[in-house]
Amino acid sequence: MSSLTTPRVRRTAQNTQFTYNLSRRVNDVQTYPIQSPQGATILIYGHENGVTLVWRGGRRFKPAKTTPPEEKQNGTSEDAVMIIDSDEDEPATKSKTVAKFVDTPQFEDEIDEGPYPEIIQTLDLALGTSVLNVAVMPMTPTVAEDAAWGGAQVLTEKMVFAVSCVTNDVYVVILPLTPPSPESKARPELRTNLLAGKAGSGAWGESLILLGGQNKHSQGIAINLVMPKPSERPGTKSRAVVASHAREASGILRLWEVPLDSKDLPSKTIEPFQTEYLPNPLTSISFNSTHTTQLLVVSSVQGVRIYDFALPSLPPDPDATGPFPVQGSWLLTLYQPFARPSSTRKPILDAAWIAHGRAVFALLADGSWGIWDIDGVSPASCGAALSDKLKSGVRGAALTAFSVSGFVEGTSSLRSVTSQSKETNGEFAPMTPHTRRQATASLSSALTLDRLATIRGGVKVTPLPTSGNAIQEESLVLWVGGLEHVCVIPGVSRFWESQLRKNAGSGDIFSSAQPARMIRLLDLSTGLLGERCCGVSLTLDPLRQGSGAGHESSLPADVLIVGESRIVIVREGEDGPGKRIGGVVGTHKRRLFSKGEKSDAIIVHGKQDKSIKMSFNLSTIKPGTLRLKSSSLGQDANLGDGTTTQDPLALPARPRVGFDFTNTLDAAADLADDFDARDVEVEMLDIMDIDKALDNMQSRGGKGLFDKH
Repeated sequence: MSSLTTPRVRRTAQNTQFTYNLSRRVNDVQTYPIQSPQGATILIYGHENGVTLVWRGGRRFKPAKTTPPEEKQNGTSEDAVMIIDSDEDEPATKSKTVAKFVDTPQFEDEIDEGPYPEIIQTLDLALGTSVLNVAVMPMTPTVAEDAAWGGAQVLTEKMVFAVSCVTNDVYVVILPLTPPSPESKARPELRTNLLAGKAGSGAWGESLILLGGQNKHSQGIAINLVMPKPSERPGTKSRAVVASHAREASGILRLWEVPLDSKDLPSKTIEPFQTEYLPNPLTSISFNSTHTTQLLVVSSVQGVRIYDFALPSLPPDPDATGPFPVQGSWLLTLYQPFARPSSTRKPILDAAWIAHGRAVFALLADGSWGIWDIDGVSPASCGAALSDKLKSGVRGAALTAFSVSGFVEGTSSLRSVTSQSKETNGEFAPMTPHTRRQATASLSSALTLDRLATIRGGVKVTPLPTSGNAIQEESLVLWVGGLEHVCVIPGVSRFWESQLRKNAGSGDIFSSAQPARMIRLLDLSTGLLGERCCGVSLTLDPLRQGSGAGHESSLPADVLIVGESRIVIVREGEDGPGKRIGGVVGTHKRRLFSKGEKSDAIIVHGKQDKSIKMSFNLSTIKPGTLRLKSSSLGQDANLGDGTTTQDPLALPARPRVGFDFTNTLDAAADLADDFDARDVEVEMLDIMDIDKALDNMQSRGGKGLFDKH
């Protein structure tokens, strides 16, 4: 794990990139929202053999105390004595019991402030199969002491996340938040038995809950914490609900209820309590952080829908058992705009909850985006909210109009319509470099539904921690197509308000709203080293958030780029785009390493905006003045009476360095009557003599000087 613990640091003109090279192919990466007790951020990524957990940042482990072995001396009373038992003695019936290992990691008192958070510990949970998806709860990033969300005290000590495998299985993993100590990973039983540290054995204090009922592997999963209802019996504890969608038949959605208390953990496979058959396969699903029973379901072609598994669509069955109904309800359908001039809607790449579950941000395949205001929470909202219009008995509605919309920077090629008939028109078009570029652009930017269906992308939203009574802000990251189009919205609410004021044409300079825009990340190929972008996410640096140093950066959170076998964490510099109004980038650069400290980091400098220009002026005439005539070329004009006068326009003599031949060139260019100063006949005779000499040389015997070989 040396390649994982030590990143390769690259500094570009806009950001700093930390590349972690992994020994496995990465399928999915998630940032756990709760920090460990020693202040580390936990990253979870799935690979072909299970999942790996990474504790990044926080306090380090204390160095292990090594006790020197005691030396034995000959002749002491502790020498072993061999005793030969007779056959009549009975064999020992009690075997020696080995004490169970109890891990008590010890950490330093203070966090080591370095240029970037270090990898404190890693843990591999081997499942024996490939993990395709990882899901965590949609919570605000917080410390472990404040993580008792909904009365679930288990979240203060253990992490809860879900994974889906290629073997059609879905697991809920419960694992301690504290990283295992180096002594725990160096236990002798883990070296002698290869299966001793497998997930589910309890060697790391973990619990593995199997969720069954699927015939194909999951395309996406989601997990959320559901609090008990007032109608339920007293003493009911919070539990987790896991949702999964697969490509069974035309599409299927399943939900499981999982208890989190260690006393109520099941010993057998849990079956789903709801199964919903869909007309089309889904693209992604995500739970609402405020309304915990609502699920955002994204279909690439048919729009975005909201499903509530706690609201029954049929009259309750008296024989049904369990806190949730057998069938949920579809509350709302949000339709995306059409791909003109066709009658088909634009494919949706992904959608996510924003405004704490009261609005939806959608990303389309042509590079456009939009915000659906569901609960009327926009900064300039007027009128009744859409949720208030859902009368009793109404279980569906459609909202196609975006509150605000726009396009991702640099995605114009996805929207350009270029037809071959318009370019040729039956006429001959020569192939020049310009027409070749046009032909290449037309082939790569033809807008067809088949091409839009192949474009990948995603959206991730992370709430930002606040202090005091400040309004909680959210940060959003999205990507379209590849690493060329990765953008970040530092503050979603401020960005939403800025777009509304922009559309309304309001230019009030006394407004308290701060300017906000979508920031595009540049030079990401420097960290990925040729790998394609497979996903993006956001991660918070607890050291920067706690010390307030995060305000010096243009982004409140670091961007996590997922490659094929690499993870790149991008930290936008203080002079990055978006820090100043209009994107003006200053010349002051933040020092990556402290003064006097050496590092083997590879520093990559981007293209400079100002190109270096070199000009050579071979003329001796001062710029901005008229060229003097031949009578005044640095000499005095000779008058008829023999006296000389100084030309007032004559320039003072300047030293000539190396370009003496320019004297003749200037004189030849400025002379008006060239035939008076030159003897043309003599020059012609000289040229004829040269021609005769050349003819004589060629007429000699043998090969002449100018003969062709």
